[in-house]
Amino acid sequence: MTLNKTLLKQEVITYTRAHYKADVSKILLSKSPFEDVSAPELAQQIIGLQKAERKLPSWFQKPEILYPPKLNLEQTSSEETALYKASLFAGSSAIDLTGGLGIDTYFLSTVFDEVTHCEMNAELSELAQHNFEVLGATNIKTINHNSIDFIKNTAGNFDLIYCDPSRRNEDKGKVFMLKDCEPNIPEHLDFLLDKAKHLVIKTSPLLDIAAGLRELKNVIQIHCVAVKNEVKELLWVLSNETQPDIELIAVNLTSAFDLPVSIEGFDLQTAEATYDSPSNYLYEPNAALLKLGCFNWISSHYKLDKLAPNTHLYTSTEAIQFPGRHFKINAVHPYSKKSIAKFLKRKKANITTRNFKESVASLRAKFKVKSGGDLYLFFTTLEDSTTVMLECEKI
Repeated sequence: MTLNKTLLKQEVITYTRAHYKADVSKILLSKSPFEDVSAPELAQQIIGLQKAERKLPSWFQKPEILYPPKLNLEQTSSEETALYKASLFAGSSAIDLTGGLGIDTYFLSTVFDEVTHCEMNAELSELAQHNFEVLGATNIKTINHNSIDFIKNTAGNFDLIYCDPSRRNEDKGKVFMLKDCEPNIPEHLDFLLDKAKHLVIKTSPLLDIAAGLRELKNVIQIHCVAVKNEVKELLWVLSNETQPDIELIAVNLTSAFDLPVSIEGFDLQTAEATYDSPSNYLYEPNAALLKLGCFNWISSHYKLDKLAPNTHLYTSTEAIQFPGRHFKINAVHPYSKKSIAKFLKRKKANITTRNFKESVASLRAKFKVKSGGDLYLFFTTLEDSTTVMLECEKI
């Protein structure tokens, strides 16, 4: 199947732009106003515009960009995460083994002289090539071929090989092993490391880090990338030259504290936490730090006291800059249904639980508390196993 170039006619572009906030189901059920463009094709472009406005704002601004089916767009990197990856590397040549729509390929092309985009799906490969032309990315070569076979038949090496493996079998569930993905990176690992200075593998944040390390070798960095405190991806950086330690990097893009936090693997393993009761200030680490399991390191590095070994909240007498949310503690209330019900009568509150016996939903139902307002409540367990409610205000 080839691209329907009629989608690029000005009247079609004008229509999709005018209707991009419309109910797509109505578009699908209506007759297309264009003889050579079907209703499903219009719907596909409208869905693409809806998602691109938030996920790919610079692409959204280009009227001639064409969008793939919804699933392909959902699986692609966001502009924020693609820009972050492009900030990590630069060089002469790079190859994207799993090109897809080409978001990562495009942003890599801004820092590499030449980039190769490999994609097995012929229609998606053609679509990506069209979009690269619209974007003026003349240094990208698109290849509709199996990427591993392509590299085997390519002379010379790359500065960077990038890959976002996809699950071959959805029945395996959300947590998967790299060997269950396509391409099978562990199977080809030695070959790929021989062909590049760096190999970067993007995986779902659901992949267990310890499990990933068991399947890989020569890992020098693991980046945990969050956007607005939601972890989006793990980036595994492998080198053809081994290093004695692994650097863990947590970054929370589009946040008040968006600088990467770097942790040496040895420091993570040897860090010891200190513990104390809630003091003047409360700190909740961002999602990227929590994913990397830096619980004791946070206490040691930032000179903060943990509330309990399994309570990943921290406290201090003086306020500090911190990669996460931080609050002024106004009161500590022992947890009892009667006293808490009296305190929360007719109030709105933002509720968080950490190492607590009840969920946020059950607490809201029990105390009939609506969400919102300026009151922040943390229900948690202290080092002596007592349960409390921390009454806080956001800094």
